[in-house]
Amino acid sequence: MWRRERWDTPDADFIDVDWLLTPSQTDQPTAPPPLLVLFHGLEGSSGSHYAQAFADHAGQLGWTMAVPHFRGCSGELNRAPRAYHSGDHEEIRWILERMRSLHSGKIYAVGVSLGGNALLRWAEESGHRARTTAQAVCAVCSPIDLAASGHAIGQGFNRQVYTRMFLRSMKPRALQKWAQFPGLFDRQALLAAKDLYDFDNVFTAPLHGFRDTNDYWSRASAKPRLDAIRLPALVLNAQNDPFVPASSLPTHAPAGDWVTLWQPQHGGHVGFAQGAFPGHVLALPQAVATWLHAQ
Repeated sequence: MWRRERWDTPDADFIDVDWLLTPSQTDQPTAPPPLLVLFHGLEGSSGSHYAQAFADHAGQLGWTMAVPHFRGCSGELNRAPRAYHSGDHEEIRWILERMRSLHSGKIYAVGVSLGGNALLRWAEESGHRARTTAQAVCAVCSPIDLAASGHAIGQGFNRQVYTRMFLRSMKPRALQKWAQFPGLFDRQALLAAKDLYDFDNVFTAPLHGFRDTNDYWSRASAKPRLDAIRLPALVLNAQNDPFVPASSLPTHAPAGDWVTLWQPQHGGHVGFAQGAFPGHVLALPQAVATWLHAQ
């Protein structure tokens, strides 16, 4: 389903990009098909259920699709003393500009959860320049208020289930980075981390130039700067998302003229299941692709 390419980064590291394999066409199209670039969420990859769903729909539409993996998420530890984070807009910029150099047709970018917040931060930082790279962007179930989402995932049922699930993969990966660069962070403090706030305080924030978790969550959140976006942007959040409190979602006025808000009552976190149990998640990529193409 995927063809992998390795891209060397400007800081002597690498990322892996998976390209959707599509059947060869005998008739040459009059114009290149759109390219859908999907940025995955926390601990995600091209194997995530949402990436598979978007790939199925992109194939049906005849679109090209690529899933760039954030540092260390493709199954191989990256080289540099860093990982990835929710506000990684410089990484998004570099990836999308390279995509633009490779593809002469339309480019649509979708970010899921963490990837969506980072994508919106790129759009905010780029302003009008973003339209020279992509035609439209969409953030799906993204924690654009990182403090609100961080506290939500650190409480009650979320803390007992989802926090533990994330830390089970994040801690070993961070320890691999410590073995690669001994003394890079406080190893004992990381082992003692009980939630994402603690983990970000020890690992994510200091490795990526933030003072601490509070500084990271504040400066990396997309919500306060949505009105700086100058290309069509869809921000899609379900009101029953356990990671993104409905009370933290933006309203139309502060979001600005270029931002469309979709806030359905149901959908959970990157769910939006349809049909009889256990259901399917094809409605999500269908709705997003239709909106993107309409722009």
